[in-house]
Amino acid sequence: MEAITIDVVSDVVCPWCYLGKKRLEQAIENVKNDLAVSVTFRPYQLNPDMPAEGVDHKKHLAEKLGGKEAVDRAHDMLASLGKQDGIAFDFPAVKISPNTLDAHRLLRWAMIEGPEVQSRVAVALFKAYFEEGRNVGDRAVLLDVAEAAGMDRAVVTALFSAGADVDSVKEEIGMARDMGVTGVPCFIIDNKYAVMGAQSVDVLTNAFREIAAMKAQERVGQN
Repeated sequence: MEAITIDVVSDVVCPWCYLGKKRLEQAIENVKNDLAVSVTFRPYQLNPDMPAEGVDHKKHLAEKLGGKEAVDRAHDMLASLGKQDGIAFDFPAVKISPNTLDAHRLLRWAMIEGPEVQSRVAVALFKAYFEEGRNVGDRAVLLDVAEAAGMDRAVVTALFSAGADVDSVKEEIGMARDMGVTGVPCFIIDNKYAVMGAQSVDVLTNAFREIAAMKAQERVGQN
């Protein structure tokens, strides 16, 4: 069985990243009998200068997108797309646009515990923010997410308090930008190929199959 790796560069307050995560899961399901796929979530911040306490979400989006009507149109479109992928976006429930650095630190520690743990944390963060309106910049919320995903709450508390991996996460975000990542989600496959945006399940499935086929051909050529 051919194997591929996927690094998902994303931010937990990016609705397209939530859609991308759901579609990625479906694409992996489509190829599970032919490919072994390993997934790692990598950090990115759409708003790295956001204050630690966050800002008013609706005001922030209106300023960013050009007014309330533009925000409403974007939310209506995303809500419709979300239904197709099993996401119950509840945009009115979102009150705070948070700084996501701590959320990415948590994802980094989850990665150390294994891809399944990290995947659970990623989904829980997206769901907490977009479906439950919880502030994923609040450490109490992050600790609840960590514990529910099977992580040790006391250990995560200690890591937060010690300032662990702040610089490492910022450095990794900088590396993504240096690589040319300017928007998320970005799926980096086998450290060679990039698929940008929340592409359809079919696009992702075909990309995985094509890359696996190229790997198989390269291996034949080397023999």
